[in-house]
This record gives sequence, C-alpha cells and structure tokens, in this order.
Amino acid sequence: MPDVSVVVVTYEGRELLRRCLAALAGDEPHEATRELIVVDQASTDGTAEWLRAEHAEARLVPLELNVGFGAGNNRGVALAEGRWLLLLNSDCFVDPGAIDELVRFGDATPQVGIVAPRLRFTDGRLQRSCRRFPSPYRIATEYLYLRKLAPGSAVLNGFYCGDFAHDAPRRVDWLTGACLLVRRELYERLGGFDESFFMYSEEVDLCRRALDLGFETWFDPAAGATHVWGGTTKRDPGPALRENVRSQLRYLDRHEGRASAEAARGVMLAGLALRAPRSRSHRAAAGWLARHTVGGLLRGNE
Repeated sequence: MPDVSVVVVTYEGRELLRRCLAALAGDEPHEATRELIVVDQASTDGTAEWLRAEHAEARLVPLELNVGFGAGNNRGVALAEGRWLLLLNSDCFVDPGAIDELVRFGDATPQVGIVAPRLRFTDGRLQRSCRRFPSPYRIATEYLYLRKLAPGSAVLNGFYCGDFAHDAPRRVDWLTGACLLVRRELYERLGGFDESFFMYSEEVDLCRRALDLGFETWFDPAAGATHVWGGTTKRDPGPALRENVRSQLRYLDRHEGRASAEAARGVMLAGLALRAPRSRSHRAAAGWLARHTVGGLLRGNE
C-alpha cells in the first residue's frame, strides 16, 4: 500500500498539468511511496492522449463531462490506495521534499486531518493560503475593500489571517485547496467532498466538517509549492465569479443558517455593484445576484 495517493483533477489545462507532473517527478527520490491518479474532466486539448503517451505511471480516470472539482476528486480517490491523499491542483507545483514533509507533519500529530504547504505566486511572493471560516462580516471586509484599510489586522483582514505572517506551523480554520494532504480515514468518514459545491468553497466545507469530527487543519511552512492563482479559471472569469459567490452562500446557508446567507448576499451585491463600472463580469454577477434569493441561487444552475 502506498503512503500517498496523489490525485490531480484537470480540465482543459494540459500545459499546466505538464508543469505539475514535472514538479512531482522532480521531487524524487522520496521517502513516502506514492501512486499518481489524474482525473481528466472531458478536456478537448489532448490531455488524455498526452498522458497515455508520456506518463505511463499515472492512472488516468477519463470522465465524459466536467462534474466539478470536488466530484472529480471523489472519482479519483475512489481508486486510491494510499493512507494519505494529496489533493493537488493542476496549476500547483510542489517543491522537492514537500510531500515527504507534509506526511511527516501529519504522522507526528494524530489529530491532524488536513495539512497544507506554504504557497507562493509564480514571482516568488507569498500567497496567503490560511483562512478563517466565512461570516457575513468577514465577507464584508473582502467585498467592501475594508481589509485594504488595515491588511495586517485581525479585525479588518481576519478572513485572510492578515495578522499571521505564514512563517510558522499553525492550526487554522481552513486552507485554500491548491494542495491539501488529507488523512484517508478522515476523507472516508466525511464521504469526500460535498458534490453540491461544483467549484469553490468545497475545501471550506471539508475543513469545517473535519473540525466537527474532531480533526484539525494545519499549515506547515516547511513544505512549499508554487500556485498559479486562477490558472484553471482565467479562460472565462464570469461563470467562475458567479460560482464563487454561489458556493460561499451555500457554505453559509449550510453551516450558519439562511439568515446568515441572506445577509452575506446583500454584502456581496453591494461589493459587486462597486466593481461593476470597471468590470463587465462583476456587472453581470451583480445583476444575477439581484434577481435571485439565496434559495433560488442554490437551487438553480443559471
């Protein structure tokens, strides 16, 4: 049985996937035994054919349609055998030794259910990946630019853990899902990602449900990775923006209640309206959000 099953979900991103797998290959030799599973969500850019030709070590899971990020991971994990699951975005490139370090950290602390590395942008700058759980107030600090007033403040930038320098191990509420090492036992107890989250906030929900079971989520800066922020969604930002809004509301509705979600919807609408004069995608999202209640947004596919 391998120590780690690396699961990569990809959609129309062959060149990013090429870099992702090259980084994994550059991580050898490694202490933890691994298997590699790649879930291709009906890409039309030749991803499946390229994988078959160039990466015989990868177990390819070809899907007939894009079922969503969380659901794609669930399909890959269903075939995995490792005691740890590395859920890796195709636009994330791990440093040498990063996976072994994450496994070491997790093995040393039984209550750790999820652990993630320190992320960088492609220019080497820190990419803040630690987060506190969303609330209407924390969403307001983001959508209404309040965090810009005091980016190092826990009060005005608590959502992004602005008071934390990302320079030491830390227990956190949740971590952005570019690269997450998840204890297999935990993933199975949770039933994997909730597939009602098509894209975005699925990792927030996973970490919240893990906490409810008594498992901790940790940040380990001794492991590192480069993440191309938005590398898999830049093709068409409009639908991605709407799905981000819908997923945040779904999380709040599920974990904090409908009143909390409706309050956040009002905040989001105000924030999108502020950006509307300069952004067609934000203008369209504001109109979309104004036309629906939270219940309608969560039921619909628009």
